[in-house]
Amino acid sequence: MLNHITMLKRLEPPQGRTIDMVLDTDTYNEVDDQFALAYAALSPNLNLQAVYAAPYLNDRSTSPADGMERSYQEILHILSLLENCENPPQVFRGSQSFMSAADKPVASPAMDDLIARALARPDDDPLYVAAIGCPVNVSSAIVACPAILDKIVVVWLGGNARYWPHSREFNLYQDVHASRVLFDSGVPLVVLPCQGVVTHLATSVQELDHYLGDAGGLGQYLTEIVDAYTLTHQEITTVRSKVIWDVAVIAYLVNPQWVPTNLYHAPYLQDDCRLSFDDARHFMREAWTLDRDAIYSDLFQKLGTKRY
Repeated sequence: MLNHITMLKRLEPPQGRTIDMVLDTDTYNEVDDQFALAYAALSPNLNLQAVYAAPYLNDRSTSPADGMERSYQEILHILSLLENCENPPQVFRGSQSFMSAADKPVASPAMDDLIARALARPDDDPLYVAAIGCPVNVSSAIVACPAILDKIVVVWLGGNARYWPHSREFNLYQDVHASRVLFDSGVPLVVLPCQGVVTHLATSVQELDHYLGDAGGLGQYLTEIVDAYTLTHQEITTVRSKVIWDVAVIAYLVNPQWVPTNLYHAPYLQDDCRLSFDDARHFMREAWTLDRDAIYSDLFQKLGTKRY
């Protein structure tokens, strides 16, 4: 584990420099990862070096392995739609299963690549790991090679706000072992909670169509998948808003002033997905709000809209 001074330095919000990063994403799980992937690839201050497909299991997959493969193919599809991405990232398949215990990593090409990239980093220039799905690929790399703790900063969308009654959120509860590794390992960790914080990133098909309707094939595709998703997952009589959750992690790296954070002691994650707190624990950073309009303005501009 890093010493106290080094940990606090690593947890300082990145500002005013180019950031070398990788993205770990369960891209086909929903419709928000696609926005985050495009946002990262199109942001000049982010050097997106690699993208890892993460597993998931819900009504859009038949198994964690199937979810990972669907995500892998969706990553390739999104990258094929990017017209202004001069240096596309490498893409790697991730874990085909979840961790069976916190000390049992799940090997994958993504895990191997993350370890290799992290170990190659200079001591004073960590690799940022943007994790927007179940963190099994990232946690497996940490468990398999603890030396990377000194070489990375993880920015993870997971759990809920500290005042929320529980943290039973999709990215966290799919693999409690992998999520617990992030809190317990001492890796420099920035958490963006879902309920109560990232929920501010709600949008609508109408807004997306207004701003992305003239943004080419990618903008049309992103609007269409949100339209189809809300039709499938919401009552037709309801107002069809949708939180594009994962954009928040990229926004923090683009401009941390849009995603204010505070230092907290890392919590313990219980088996029932509740958090318990101990002020003797190491520090982490956690978001408490975000600037919804600034984030969407920047995202829409980078996606090519002519309405700004």
